Amino acid sequence: MKRKFSFVFLAVVSAVLLPLAATSQIAPDRPARTEKAEPSYKWEAFAGVGYTALNQVARSENGLIGMNLSVTRDFGNHFGLTADGGYYAQTYDASNPGNPTVDVVLLGPVLRFKLFDRVDGFAHMLLGGAHTAGDSSVPKLSFAGGGGGGLDYKLSPHLAIRASGDDIASSFVQDPNNLGYSPHLRRNARAAFGVVYRF
Repeated sequence: MKRKFSFVFLAVVSAVLLPLAATSQIAPDRPARTEKAEPSYKWEAFAGVGYTALNQVARSENGLIGMNLSVTRDFGNHFGLTADGGYYAQTYDASNPGNPTVDVVLLGPVLRFKLFDRVDGFAHMLLGGAHTAGDSSVPKLSFAGGGGGGLDYKLSPHLAIRASGDDIASSFVQDPNNLGYSPHLRRNARAAFGVVYRF
């Protein structure tokens, strides 16, 4: 009887301790890998070389080269508000009459979308003013606006290369005798290539 009791006691102790020994040998679950979230920035600044057509200047055959700057305030990943400025003064051909220069200041919404891993696209609508000097355009200052877009290629979370283009309409009178009372709509294609810094 004593031997039987010892056997039962050993069997019960083994049954109780065996699951504990087995569970202590199981490796703990590894924590799931979490993808590193891309940083989110609220501002971006762009600086680059720009080109604009010169359709408001009579007998102009070529556009002007200059610089294009912009600052954008982002509200989330897809929407922002852009202030865009351009100054164009260098002609690449002497066939333009006079010595024209163009200044453009524009403001408007921008919509962003992801295309590939490092490539983002955007579209914008801009309104503001254009100023032409060094020629006989009347008036010298005009309401301006238009739309366009471009592509950003990310070099790092902060830096990207941008290529963009748009079509900006403005009203200048080509004949100075009209004294600015009869504006004519002109559309000028613009292009820019430069660097974006996000912060």
